[in-house]
Amino acid sequence: MKQDLLTFADWTPTAMQELLELAHTIKQTPAAYASVLAGKSVAAVFEKPSLRTRVSFDIGINKLGGHMVYLDCQAGNLAGREDAKDMAANLACWADAIVARVNSHSTLEQFADAARIPVVNALCDKYHPCQALADYLTLYETFGKVSGLTLAYVGDGNNVTHSLVLTGALLGCHQVVVTPPGHAADPQIIAKAKAIGEATGARISETTQVSDASGADVVYTDTWLSMGDTTPLATIKEKFMPYQVNETLMTTTGAQYVLHCQPAHRDLEISGTLIDGEQSLLMRQAENRMHGQNAILTHLLGA
Repeated sequence: MKQDLLTFADWTPTAMQELLELAHTIKQTPAAYASVLAGKSVAAVFEKPSLRTRVSFDIGINKLGGHMVYLDCQAGNLAGREDAKDMAANLACWADAIVARVNSHSTLEQFADAARIPVVNALCDKYHPCQALADYLTLYETFGKVSGLTLAYVGDGNNVTHSLVLTGALLGCHQVVVTPPGHAADPQIIAKAKAIGEATGARISETTQVSDASGADVVYTDTWLSMGDTTPLATIKEKFMPYQVNETLMTTTGAQYVLHCQPAHRDLEISGTLIDGEQSLLMRQAENRMHGQNAILTHLLGA
């Protein structure tokens, strides 16, 4: 029976830990996985522009011995040309998996229902599971563990936030979600993370006060303006500037490191000097996108 990866919300703590360790192993011993996707092709459907997601999947699939076919829905005039379920069913005739970076989670659900091959969520409006795996792989490498750490997310409650809290809860990582009023994460997803945390010991809290991030091991932020958001920057800055992640915040919280999924807007959600400083794990995160995604593909398609 085929397995999709649209979100980690339905995973068990054991399965999540095993996937994290697989990602670490693949990164350490890539030659042992050089033929995992030999003879296999992955169709990559992109409704949104991308740097890290596209390049990390393309090169990563090649390192596993497979082949990626990139489909740009905008440049290729594929957007709206046919129903999502028809596109997925056709791709399943030729490809061994579908990787999709889409506007709506419902598109992924249609893909998964129509395709007899695995579908991987490379980003949607609701979740970003590949990013979350890369983030926790980064913490695993840096601290030697994930369970028992505290991650403070500061910024807009969004798809990245959702996957961070779900994946972190599965791995036993405490979460403090700090958002401006009116920008909280999805309450149902937070409730799910809290339910998972009851089993793993992970504490999940929400707040509008940056001071509540005190004691965190790592601070995480993301762009204030999601792709396609037309809200004037002046309006966004007025509300979000008190939540900027900078050297002062790092000092007051006591956090050792900072994370950002990128693209980062220097001196908006994060100071440019912090990005370039010794506390920054941003480039390791970016590197680990490939290793985490290779673990996902190995899990779904490997013998």
